[in-house]
Amino acid sequence: QVQLVESGGGLVQAGGSLRLSCVGSGRTFSTSTMAWFRQAPGKEREFVAVIRSTDNRIDYEDFVKGRFTISRDNAKNAVYLQMNWLQAEDTAVYFCAATHPTTSSVNWHISDVYHSWGPGTQVTVSS
Repeated sequence: QVQLVESGGGLVQAGGSLRLSCVGSGRTFSTSTMAWFRQAPGKEREFVAVIRSTDNRIDYEDFVKGRFTISRDNAKNAVYLQMNWLQAEDTAVYFCAATHPTTSSVNWHISDVYHSWGPGTQVTVSS
């Protein structure tokens, strides 16, 4: 298990950028596969992006490809989400999550496979 805390959310105009950070504690952070999810009001939590530690393999949900970039710095126990060209539809609470390094990539989009979650950070995009 890891403890996770997100930061970097806020209010931004459409077309703007934000960089979210997630800092973890616990000795398994550096080996965990880390993901970002988001949840908009009245909607289910949805997968955004993921990065695996062993080979830095990355995957994105289609609606953020070309706009969002996930990265990690294991020396700092941190994972980041650079969000560019934000749109009103990106408004949500953003969560980082950790899963075991052996979790199959076919399941990365499923929230149930993640064992640790941060409390979330609010991102609001005004149109």
